[in-house]
Amino acid sequence: MKARLLKFFKDWMLVIGMFIGAGAYLVYMQIPAIHTAGPTLELICRKTQPTLLFLMLFISFSRIEPRQLRLQRWHSWDLLVQLLSYLILSGTVIWAIHSTCPAALWVLRHRILFESAMLCMICPTATACAVVTGRLGGDMAQVVMYTIIINLAVSVVVPLTVPLLYPQTDITFIAAFSRILGKVFPLLIMPCLSAWAVRYLMPRFHSWIAQKINLSFYLWSVALTLAILMSTRAIIHSGCSIWTLLGVAVTSLLCCAFQFMIGRKIGALTGGNRIEASQACGQKNTVFGIWMGYTFWNPLVSVAGGFYTIWHNIHNTRQLYKAKNN
Repeated sequence: MKARLLKFFKDWMLVIGMFIGAGAYLVYMQIPAIHTAGPTLELICRKTQPTLLFLMLFISFSRIEPRQLRLQRWHSWDLLVQLLSYLILSGTVIWAIHSTCPAALWVLRHRILFESAMLCMICPTATACAVVTGRLGGDMAQVVMYTIIINLAVSVVVPLTVPLLYPQTDITFIAAFSRILGKVFPLLIMPCLSAWAVRYLMPRFHSWIAQKINLSFYLWSVALTLAILMSTRAIIHSGCSIWTLLGVAVTSLLCCAFQFMIGRKIGALTGGNRIEASQACGQKNTVFGIWMGYTFWNPLVSVAGGFYTIWHNIHNTRQLYKAKNN
């Protein structure tokens, strides 16, 4: 009985985490007596998430030798899909801002949907992507390499477009670049440098960490619970009408389905890396995406990141269940 219960929790841990995250915030909403603790609880969540992400990537880098991080053919195609999609969408909005034709007015009326799609397309690969890829039988090193590439690309491309999308603000390329790099460096570069330092300076500890295959998965489950909790909060307090929320939800769902699908096709055409290319393109660092949404764009855009969290984790849960039972 105990073994069956443990297996159930391992198989459905992600679904359970999603329900706990959403349920925890809904319960919090119904108990006014604990609302005064809200700011403290939010601070704890915001501090815990980066720590979990750092540890997940640290463990992933510990299991990968530096010489395994090599460029792959699918890297350039995944990158092209994400950058080109983002530039087309942002270019359309920038054109609409400076045009008075009926088509431009239609774009501006639906600007929240265009920017939601922009966020979903350019949002970098999730730190936990390597964990899922490994459990699906893919090459973790290939995904970690792409995670580095897309984060660095986002650090340049988003700051270039933000001043054009919001010309009335004081955000400059240097300011936006610095803020994004400030987020990317501690959560991407530092785990890499730390893992490699431990590999050469503390070989016994490194060997112990590298053997903890399931630890990253459990850390991800906790991080997912917190991500869903914060996403639920963002959706509830978005101030959007039900129709706007529905439009953002559908937009994020379409972007999610498209990226997983196109990534799989790219992987199939460039050497049989379906799992790696699909996960790298479709599984997003939505915590970072939500931050970009309310920092650089309309804060309502961050809701797209909340919905995307739900869609890509439903897809991942389905994939992991199929892989475990095939």
